[in-house]
Amino acid sequence: MSKKAYNSLINRRLVLKIIGFGSFFITLGIAVIGSIRFLYPRVLFEQPPTFKIGSPAEFKIEAEPDKNGILRVYEAWKKEHSVWIVRGKSRIYALHSKCTHLGCTPNWFADQGVFKCPCHGSRFYSNGVNFAGPAPRPLDRFRIYVNGEGIITIDKSMVYTYKDFDKTGAYLEV
Repeated sequence: MSKKAYNSLINRRLVLKIIGFGSFFITLGIAVIGSIRFLYPRVLFEQPPTFKIGSPAEFKIEAEPDKNGILRVYEAWKKEHSVWIVRGKSRIYALHSKCTHLGCTPNWFADQGVFKCPCHGSRFYSNGVNFAGPAPRPLDRFRIYVNGEGIITIDKSMVYTYKDFDKTGAYLEV
């Protein structure tokens, strides 16, 4: 075997050895990183499904209702909890601020007394009932009740659709 052939054999062996060991150590490194990442699981931190909004006395209003019997729509919990509190003549209920068409967030226009979805044009009366656009049904409601401390509490884990609006929990008599 000539010296030139011997040097090219060594070079070829050296290159294959570097590729082989390099691949092994890269794979080992990825496995180690994956194992370490496994020790820190992904956790989604969410707010609890229940929250308090205040005492029933805070929602007393002396005003004339609109054509749907609504006195006022409270937007204070829209951003944090996706909830509008609606005060009717004799009831308070919690509307889910999610359009029943594709889940967009409608906006409340107090001067017009309607909720308008900016995405596809759905419109809802102040009581959450749909009257225009592609939304197939009224806005959903969450469970609302007065807890043992006398505070109005909303439970977002219990959702009422329009068929259940007259069930206990879908509204609060005031």
